[in-house]
Amino acid sequence: MMPTLLSQPAPLSSASSAIPRVDSAQRLSLRPVPNWRVVVDGAWWPYSRDAAAELPALIGAVDRLLDRVTLRIGVHRDAWQNIPRRIPARGRQVRIGWFRHTDPRMITLSFATGEPVVLLIIPSGAAAGAAEATLKLTAQDTAGLSIDAILTLAHLPAEPALCASADGSARWEDEGGSVTGQGTQSFAGRPATPE
Repeated sequence: MMPTLLSQPAPLSSASSAIPRVDSAQRLSLRPVPNWRVVVDGAWWPYSRDAAAELPALIGAVDRLLDRVTLRIGVHRDAWQNIPRRIPARGRQVRIGWFRHTDPRMITLSFATGEPVVLLIIPSGAAAGAAEATLKLTAQDTAGLSIDAILTLAHLPAEPALCASADGSARWEDEGGSVTGQGTQSFAGRPATPE
């Protein structure tokens, strides 16, 4: 059973802003208040790995739930298929950056104002119970928990996804680093934001 929609487009009071924001139609959960001590600000369970098909709905849901305007999205190049450079969204173009130096299990959304939001990507083929547990868990305070710990608590495999290379072969990428060893991470283990 999917979590129910608990969000308001604009919080009515400071108490209502503390309610975790969940969009069950988009299979998305967001922490109510950004916290630099956590590795992720929520989770997203896309229906496929097709970025062009999945990202427009994610942009709309995040904009609505956070009352912000998404300007950029950073994704791991090998974790997605059909990645466009830009996606139209409510009278603007959202730039999509693809990288190989970030954790393939995460996606970063940057806004006109405020800190970026980092979401844990739940594999599209994940079992419903484990995926729903991950959505609920990441909407709570997960300070001190690594991505692997969050996935283990939710009963999802903590191993990075098998990535397909440009030539069609497959390779494992571990610990979110670049296969060539040139990856970088920013402060507090959060992935670098798209440029």
